[in-house]
Amino acid sequence: MDLTTFVSQFISGLSVAMLLFLIASGLTLIFGVVNVLNFAHGSFYLLGTYFAYQSMQFFDNFWLGLIVGTVCAGVVGMIVEFFFLKRIYGRAEEGAFQLLMTYAFILILDDMVKFIWGPEYKTIPKPELLAGSFNIGSVVVPLYTLFIIVVGFVVVLLAWYFLMRTDKGKMVRASSLDREMLGLLGTNVPMIMTLVFGVATAMGGLAGVMAAPLRTVTPGAGVEVIIDSLIVVVIGGFGNFWGALLGALIIGEVLSFGILWMPEMATVLTFIVMIVVLVIKPEGLLSPKATGRK
Repeated sequence: MDLTTFVSQFISGLSVAMLLFLIASGLTLIFGVVNVLNFAHGSFYLLGTYFAYQSMQFFDNFWLGLIVGTVCAGVVGMIVEFFFLKRIYGRAEEGAFQLLMTYAFILILDDMVKFIWGPEYKTIPKPELLAGSFNIGSVVVPLYTLFIIVVGFVVVLLAWYFLMRTDKGKMVRASSLDREMLGLLGTNVPMIMTLVFGVATAMGGLAGVMAAPLRTVTPGAGVEVIIDSLIVVVIGGFGNFWGALLGALIIGEVLSFGILWMPEMATVLTFIVMIVVLVIKPEGLLSPKATGRK
């Protein structure tokens, strides 16, 4: 492999990684703070694309569609958490209820999408501003690919600043460790959980809108994306935000170079990586063996 091909594949893998990170970070944030393994998380990725598509039908503006898709996915997420998931917190069989309810929402939201927008494939074009490309030596890099990478790293920096440098971020981290103690100190823990769920699902919607110009918008896409997201979360460690970033970078590059080197095994390479990680470190690469979380 020459240097040009390597750099090209690396950049491509980085863009895939950033999309995976946006989805998986929301998934792991929900698990880490709300303690819910949200199997319906891919459906919010799907909702983001369709809300953006509808917005663009009215206003023909990608940037407005990006905002609408992200915000609407987050609002729907908060509604689902507030009116449904919150009802099963603290029950003896909470895990089983979570599994059944979030799986039910996969079916409900997918059918809702088909009912409103139909089963036909939709397309969202790239914004004209990002339709071109530029050269890094002999490597041609699409501007839209660079946009995805930059947005991903901006989200990383904003998340770091919020979680580590703000009082609200400290409350979010505290709620992932001991909700009861935080509640006794006068913090509105249920509101924090609802807002975290909304932010996490909004990140899924953002990823859906950003990925839409690279692939068709179709019902069922949420189920496909949740598999790779779960692999990323397992590799990084459940509930670990930075683990989601590491897992996404690993899977993004594995997918990019795997398609080039071993195309016949491209569909199973991510599962092989996950199995290797589980054998070596079952709790994930960046997750401690005991969290102490209640």
